[in-house]
Amino acid sequence: MQTTMSAKDLNELKKAPHVDGVMDVFFERWSPRSFADRDVSPELLGKVFEAARWAASSYNEQPWRFLVGMRGSSTYDKIYHSLSESNRKWAGTAPVLMLNAARTKFDENGKPNRVAFYDLGAAASSLCLEAAALGLATQQMEGFDTEAARRAFDTPEDYTMGAAIALGYQGEPGALGSEQLIEKEVAPPTRLPLSEFVFSEWGKAAEI
Repeated sequence: MQTTMSAKDLNELKKAPHVDGVMDVFFERWSPRSFADRDVSPELLGKVFEAARWAASSYNEQPWRFLVGMRGSSTYDKIYHSLSESNRKWAGTAPVLMLNAARTKFDENGKPNRVAFYDLGAAASSLCLEAAALGLATQQMEGFDTEAARRAFDTPEDYTMGAAIALGYQGEPGALGSEQLIEKEVAPPTRLPLSEFVFSEWGKAAEI
């Protein structure tokens, strides 16, 4: 599949219909796989992590940790080589690669923190939304070898690996080369209607 669609045109296509009263960034964030050959400044990276820093967490534990690698660094290489083969096909174009993890025990008493991943997700979501507000793009990935990543970074046993994240500026969809990847890149965005996940009783849509 070839495409003549530009990154700018694709970005317009990917925007979801806006709803009055909801912040624009929620409808403008999407997850490209093609990244431009342009570095992200430490200043902008600091801002996206500030957004993650102020996410809510149970008992203010802040159980999230982020490993972040800039292109050309050993951290970047370790993260890249932990990715699945399918993700390595495109992720190397991103100037920043990250892994995140959550501490699954409370600092205060060592008891299991049942919502550690809930809190990590909140921090990651805040990071991605701030990135979008700054004109950056993110793609979050389940596909990486968690054990290889643990070994590469000597991750403590009480931390569980979460997801990988590629971050940078959106690139041209045609640069992906692979027809399968381009097809995924240019597909229109879809989401479930509220009636399928906002309930008043299980399976019964809430009247909102």
